[in-house]
Amino acid sequence: MLLTITYTGEHTQELGYLLHKNPARPQEFPLSYGKAYVFYPEVTDQRTTCALLLDIDPIDLARGKAGSTEGGLFDYVNDRPYVSSSFMSTAISRVFGTAMSGRSKERQALADTPLPLTAKIHMLAAPNKNMLAEIFEPLGYATSIETYPNDDKFPAWGESKYVTLTLSATVLLKDLLNHLYVLIPVFDTQKHYYVSAEEIEKLLSHGEGWLKEHPRREYIAGRYLNRRRGYVNQALARLSEDEPESEQEPEAEKKPNLNQTRLQAVLDEALACGAKSVIDMGCGEGNLTRLLLKEKQLTKVAATDVSFSSLERAKEKLKIDRLHETVQEKLSLFQSSLTYRDKRFEGYDCACVVEVVEHMDPPRLEAFARVLFGFSKPGTVVLTTPNIEYNVNYEHMRENALRHGDHRFEWTRAQFKAWAESICGRYGYSVITKEIGENDEATGAPTQMGVFTLCV
Repeated sequence: MLLTITYTGEHTQELGYLLHKNPARPQEFPLSYGKAYVFYPEVTDQRTTCALLLDIDPIDLARGKAGSTEGGLFDYVNDRPYVSSSFMSTAISRVFGTAMSGRSKERQALADTPLPLTAKIHMLAAPNKNMLAEIFEPLGYATSIETYPNDDKFPAWGESKYVTLTLSATVLLKDLLNHLYVLIPVFDTQKHYYVSAEEIEKLLSHGEGWLKEHPRREYIAGRYLNRRRGYVNQALARLSEDEPESEQEPEAEKKPNLNQTRLQAVLDEALACGAKSVIDMGCGEGNLTRLLLKEKQLTKVAATDVSFSSLERAKEKLKIDRLHETVQEKLSLFQSSLTYRDKRFEGYDCACVVEVVEHMDPPRLEAFARVLFGFSKPGTVVLTTPNIEYNVNYEHMRENALRHGDHRFEWTRAQFKAWAESICGRYGYSVITKEIGENDEATGAPTQMGVFTLCV
């Protein structure tokens, strides 16, 4: 991942004094997750560019060599070494910490002067590209983005969520660095560290002087703090003139959120079919698995996911070591891919596939269908997926955007019904389609569910 900062004007070589990095000497900095390099690809009196390059080993991340004591933080196949994320934000603080404070022993007057600066952030995750302007332009930046196709061979797959963002403004160098420190993780929320209360202090410290007045401060705080509602409320309360208590009160709404409603609907269907054994396919962090384990009707519960890190988080959430031995005996947790035949998928009365298929590349759907309906053949399959028609009801969601950055597609109700019926015709199932969540007369509900029953 690469960040460059360019100073144009007169005597631009003095950028080295402001960043406390000598333009004539490349430098290397060890980090807990790799190395950072600082060098100057161009140095003239009229234009000087400083580059911050991060070198991260994806194998180390997956195996937990980046400071984790309980396994890796990321999957073996991951984008972390290539995209500007929380790793870059941490490196900025580590390498340019003095410049972020605005101190310069040799050139303090220059450090206190707004300069014509251009920052180029390579490979920034931006599923909603419109938000780039909404976040950076109120801070005085002119923005331009370079986009990339998901796959040159498949234009229909559209644009990648990754962009190269260029920011230009006459601004204090310390302000630019603090803006980048806070806002890069806002666009990529897959952080490499645990979000604790300490992050509130970091947000407020680096956001001092600009975050309070930003029209998108709630969005920034929410994404920076990984949507930890209690922390977000505290940060917003301290940014406003109100007392913290008054900000934390709007927790009055007791109705369950969409995810809770969806999981309960899937659980109800699994129990209603009379199943004694259930497999949670694509279990993620084990939210459905936890509900299944509580049901006395079920004597056997399995959970599987392709992501090792998700399974590790599931183990933590399920507190496997503390479960009663009878519950431990009925639980099986294992790593596998849903697009390859696995004998461990077979022999279950019911299979639950909750918000999984939309994460698959469309060409892999047939392999998934063959594995689930052709080889595993559970008596009942309960499958949910987003209804793309409903997306217009989400505020700030741009037209034709998908609900999650990793979604490869989302179906309309007609498309889902057509796919479900094609499955039935090929593999000997019948299906009933249902809707989950608040129903809009024009667009339907946010989630659609298919309950497939094997024809005997």
